[in-house]
Amino acid sequence: MRATSIGHAGILVDTVDGSIVCDPWFVPQFFGSWFVFPRNDQLRPELIERICNPTYLYVSHIHGAHLDEVWLSTMINKDTTVLVPGHPTRELERTLRGLGFHNIVRTVDGEEMALGPHLSVAIHCEAGHGLGPVAGSAIVISDGTGRLVNQNDFLPADPSTLRSHGPVDLHWLQYSGAGWFPMALEETPQRMRELVAAHVAARSTRAMLEVESVGARAVVPSSGPPAFLDPDLFRLNSLAGHEPSTFIDQADFIAQLAEAGHNGILAVPGSEIDLTGDGALLVTHPLPITDVEAIFADKEAYLRLYQADWLPWLNQMKAGWSSTTTNLLATIKAWWEPLMAMAPTLCDAIGEVVVVEAGELPIAIDFPRREVRVWIGEPHGLRFHVGRDLFETVVAEGAADWVNGLLVSCRFQAWSDGGNKAHIDAFFSSLSVERMHITEARAVSELGPAGGGAHDGDVLIGDWLVQRICPHRLADLGVFGEIDGDELVCTMHGWRFDLPSGRCLNADCRPLRVRRTVPD
Repeated sequence: MRATSIGHAGILVDTVDGSIVCDPWFVPQFFGSWFVFPRNDQLRPELIERICNPTYLYVSHIHGAHLDEVWLSTMINKDTTVLVPGHPTRELERTLRGLGFHNIVRTVDGEEMALGPHLSVAIHCEAGHGLGPVAGSAIVISDGTGRLVNQNDFLPADPSTLRSHGPVDLHWLQYSGAGWFPMALEETPQRMRELVAAHVAARSTRAMLEVESVGARAVVPSSGPPAFLDPDLFRLNSLAGHEPSTFIDQADFIAQLAEAGHNGILAVPGSEIDLTGDGALLVTHPLPITDVEAIFADKEAYLRLYQADWLPWLNQMKAGWSSTTTNLLATIKAWWEPLMAMAPTLCDAIGEVVVVEAGELPIAIDFPRREVRVWIGEPHGLRFHVGRDLFETVVAEGAADWVNGLLVSCRFQAWSDGGNKAHIDAFFSSLSVERMHITEARAVSELGPAGGGAHDGDVLIGDWLVQRICPHRLADLGVFGEIDGDELVCTMHGWRFDLPSGRCLNADCRPLRVRRTVPD
C-alpha cells in the first residue's frame, strides 16, 4: 500500500487491487478565502494523471474543501466508481451524479465492503453536527499489505470503532481549526487570545484522544489548515505560532505528537508513504527535506510567494460578486420564514433574535416570532456584519449551508452575547426544505417530549407500515427510515431492522412493529 498526499484531506491510496482517491481539492473555496496549504497547484503531471483516473473515488462529505465540484467536473474520469457514505440525505450522491459520475456505490455505515480479492473498505458516518443534518465520514482501507484510516473531519462518538477492522498502520486526521470562531468576533486582543488558546487546546486534546484510541503505527496530520491569501484575511494564518489564530499547522501538531510519544509523519502535497514488505514505513517527499521544512520555518515568505501567484485570480473572483438588489429582504423573508414555520422546536431552542447587517441593511431573524424583518435595535444574542456584495452573492446562490460557506469563509465580523449558539448553527446549515425537515426531526428527538405528539402511530415506508419512532433513540422513521433490501435502516444512527420480522439487528431487545402492505 502506498499513500500519496494531494493536499489538505486529499490522498491517493494505491493498493494491490486498484487505487482510491480521497477528497481531491484544488480550486480555492468559500468565496476565495481558503487555499490548499501547502500548495498543490504544482504537482507533477504524472501524479495528476493518476489522481484523475483512479479505480475508486471517495468524497467524505459535501463541504467545499472536500467536495471540489469545479475540479471534479472538469478533471476526474467520470467512469470512476464512486464510494458514497450512507448519510441521512442523498445530497452528496445527487451532487456527484450532477457532475457526471454514474458508477455510484452507496455504502452501509461501518460495514466492511470487499472491492477486490484483497481490497476492502469500511466507511463510518457521523450522525451530524449538533442538531443539523450535515455529516462527515471516515474511510478505513485494507488490502492485506496495510490498513489506512482516513478520518479527515469525522468526529466519532467512539474513535475506537475506526480500529475495529484490525490494527492500523496510518492514521490521517484533522487536528486544526476549521471555522470562524473566535477570530471573527469583536473582542479585545487579550480576550481574543484567551478564546483562541482555549479553542486550540480543546481541538488538540480531542485529536490526541483520537490518536490514542485508533492506536496507529504512524499519524499523518491532514485536513487543515487552509492558507488565507486574500490580503483582507492574511492575519488569520498562524505564522510564528503566537498569532491569535486557531489554524495551527502540521509542524505544530507533529511536535505535540512527538511530545506525547507518538510517531508523526509530516506530509506535503506529493509526499509518498510506502508500507514496505518488511513492515517499515518509507517516506519520500517531492522536495528535498530542507525545502519541506522551510515551508513551515519561514511560513510567511512561503505564503507571500503563493499569494503573489493567486492575487489576479482573487481580484477577478471578487469582482464577480453580485451587485446590490432592491428585493434582498423580501428574498430572505420568502426563503427563510417557511423554513422557520416548519421547525418550531428548533426555533424555540434558539429563542432569540439574530441580526445580519448586510452592508447598511440590518435584518432581524426573529426566531421566537418566526419572522424576518428589518432590525429596529431590539436586544439580540448574535450579530453578523457582512459586505453587501458578498451577502447578495450568497443569497443569489441559494446555498443550503451557510455555516460551511459564508461563515467558514471568515469574511465578516460578529458580536455575541456569549451564549450557546449551536442551535443557530443548525438553522444556518439547514436552509432547504429537505435539510430543515431532518434538522427539526432531530430537534424533536433530542429536545422534545419522548415519543410525543406528531411522532405517535405508524408511517408507510415503501411497501411497509412501521412504527414511527425508532426504538433506539426515538428518531422519526418517517424522516430517517430507509429501505435497504430486506432491512429498514434508521439513518440517524445506523440502526437496522429485519423487515419481515421487525427484529433489531443491533440489539435483540429492541424490535420494530412492522407489517407489509402489499402481498408478496
